[in-house]
Amino acid sequence: MAGAFLARTLWLQGDADQAARIALSSVEEARTANHANSLGYALSLGACLIALWRGDLDMADGYVGMLLDHSTRYGLSFWLAFGRCYQGQLVIRRGDVTTGLQLLRTGLSEFIEANTTSRFIAAQMAEALRQAGRIGEGLAVIEGAIERSQSDEELWATAELLRIKGDLVRMQGIPEASAAAEDQFRQALELSRQQGVLSWELRAATSLALLWRDQGRLAEAMALLRPVYDRFTEGFGTADLKAAKALLDALQ
Repeated sequence: MAGAFLARTLWLQGDADQAARIALSSVEEARTANHANSLGYALSLGACLIALWRGDLDMADGYVGMLLDHSTRYGLSFWLAFGRCYQGQLVIRRGDVTTGLQLLRTGLSEFIEANTTSRFIAAQMAEALRQAGRIGEGLAVIEGAIERSQSDEELWATAELLRIKGDLVRMQGIPEASAAAEDQFRQALELSRQQGVLSWELRAATSLALLWRDQGRLAEAMALLRPVYDRFTEGFGTADLKAAKALLDALQ
């Protein structure tokens, strides 16, 4: 369990390659120990999550398949709910938003039945609803997750939740949408910097830079994003860093 926590911490700090190695190690250790619940934890809260955050769909596919098989074999309903949600996210990233949403809803309903919630599962659902064009539903999901995070004082993912809310607000198509989205992105940036969470900071900076690019504020976008990108020392093959680099190249 400690390995999965360390992997998440490393990723959040911007050490994506180290995070992947630690996640793999934690899975191997749990398998060697032959402890069913430990393997469910290592896969659900370590390996699957890191692979999806990295945008490595092949790696995620292998871990998610392992999680679904393992949790089904041992009747681990809590970990199975994670597996279904992760499977849904994989399906969405491969282009089938409708099926992916169904899988996410199934997994999320099982969390609700168990009287628990997951911040990053809620974030996945809100992102999927955004991709499906269901902006009102997505906002309701993400606002609920932000409210729970603040009331529980579990703030480690709040910067990312604020960024996702900004992306949803921007798609509302109303006159004040851009200004409202910028406010969310700025809040996400400020919180990620306060917490020292470089990976969330990069995502928030990329979202705000994209907004400014579309407004013709190219120099501001470059000045915001370049220093954040330059603080990374690894993980340049991950989806987030590749997207940031492509945007930086386009801004030149």
